[in-house]
Amino acid sequence: MKSQLIDPFGRKVEYLRLSVTDKCNIRCFYCLPKGFNDFDCTSQHLTQDEIVRVVGAFSELGVRRIRLTGGEPLVRKDICQLSARLSGLPGVEDLSLSTNASLLAQHATKLKKSGVARINVSLDTLRADRFHEINGGKLSDTLTGLMAAKAAGFAPIKINMVAMKGINDDEFEDMVAFCLQHDFTLRFIETMPVSSAGRNASEHYLPLQEVEDRLKHRFDLLPGVMPGGGPARYFQIKGTRLRIGFITPISQHFCETCNRVRLTATGALYLCLGHEHKIELRQQLRDGISDEMLKQCLIDALALKPERHYFEENPTQVVRFMAKIGG
Repeated sequence: MKSQLIDPFGRKVEYLRLSVTDKCNIRCFYCLPKGFNDFDCTSQHLTQDEIVRVVGAFSELGVRRIRLTGGEPLVRKDICQLSARLSGLPGVEDLSLSTNASLLAQHATKLKKSGVARINVSLDTLRADRFHEINGGKLSDTLTGLMAAKAAGFAPIKINMVAMKGINDDEFEDMVAFCLQHDFTLRFIETMPVSSAGRNASEHYLPLQEVEDRLKHRFDLLPGVMPGGGPARYFQIKGTRLRIGFITPISQHFCETCNRVRLTATGALYLCLGHEHKIELRQQLRDGISDEMLKQCLIDALALKPERHYFEENPTQVVRFMAKIGG
């Protein structure tokens, strides 16, 4: 079916980032404040049937890529069953998952069998003490999860490293070596002023052009490509299979090619990470909205999708925490 999800600026939406929970078992300081525990009640989350119904409506309207996010999606107890149902929906061609990998060792094989094809893992440092300072977790848990995903046959496995001045800017080459060793893809990401946590991290903002220039002095980087619906610009180290991506929402925003929307665990549909505009779907689902009306609601929602974000001009515009929307 030809996509009917076209925004006012002619962009076709083919990619849904689906948060299955706002809960997380670690606390990255740029995402959630230390000690934060104000999560939604489970009863407020969409049920498995409700999620499948919404994703089914999206797929009938041309959305082909679904990424499961959180919080940490693996804290949701039915994640493997939900993944199997979503991967089996007609029209869904790519089901992927973003995780901190600390719980991945116990889920990797089941997730692979359930139809999850690709995994992105947040990993900002390879130093155990620094890892704990950044998020309060244990590096060994994440590394164990990563190796379990590799053993389960996930490919590609992408490492997402938030580049932060004064925090981990002495580890970029080490992370390249780590990804070369394990055949992982590496992606650098700029910090974003999303909520108070993100704004508090702004002093560590590092434009990725500086990272790219630094790596080009060490490695022979050639233009590269990677399959997927995300916004990264890729390079490949000559003579290797390693691809390095740069995601630059601040220094070189990619809004003109935005092809995604975000659905929170509580059923709020956000059209842009950098705006507060949303459509609430949960109550409509529970009030008995028909399938045709649900699809029309999704089509109408695209009118709220803005041309671009305004993080630079108005960094205090977004007040929700990243874990609430799934990144």
